[in-house]
Amino acid sequence: MNFKIGKYEVFGLESAIKASGNPMRTVFNRDEVDEKDIKRAISLGSTKGGEGHDNYLKGIVVEFDVTAPLFWWKQAQRYHFFEYVSSQSTMHCLLKFDISNQCVEETNKEVLKIVEKIKDEYNVIPDENKEEKYKKWRELVASTPSGFCLGATMVTNYQQLKTMYNQRKNHKLVEWHIFCDWCDTLPHFNEFTGCKRG
Repeated sequence: MNFKIGKYEVFGLESAIKASGNPMRTVFNRDEVDEKDIKRAISLGSTKGGEGHDNYLKGIVVEFDVTAPLFWWKQAQRYHFFEYVSSQSTMHCLLKFDISNQCVEETNKEVLKIVEKIKDEYNVIPDENKEEKYKKWRELVASTPSGFCLGATMVTNYQQLKTMYNQRKNHKLVEWHIFCDWCDTLPHFNEFTGCKRG
């Protein structure tokens, strides 16, 4: 299994572009987006992160599906507005997964054999032996390799993606390069965030 981003939707693009001009308005309105709004959005969105000028990017919301190994999820979870809508669960489904096929190809095959053996040992413990079964289940959860992939539907926004992109575009993990490549495909993402490789 490999890192992948599936279906996605982008919401609020036009209204956020219009809202980028709110600080300078004496008359508050939501008219059609015009060339002036777009120029201002590009200018404000491409400012340095953390200055606040790009706050309108929060209004461009992205919901998407991503399947990633646990080692990627640990890094992704450090971001403030990168929220789970819902995800696959090891608590509910670890015993149902084909663990070997659920891991990235670099996962050590000997480790996978050990994990599959623990899973097999769990399955032969009689249901009435709850304490032993629970201990074996804990061993399985604790031994699941970080190359194990889980899928989730996530919600975020362009401002958070801008931060992630700029911090991760040259990262050692190929998964972050795939993630940044995906950001590059989002409507007007590079234009409104100033994000680019290099």
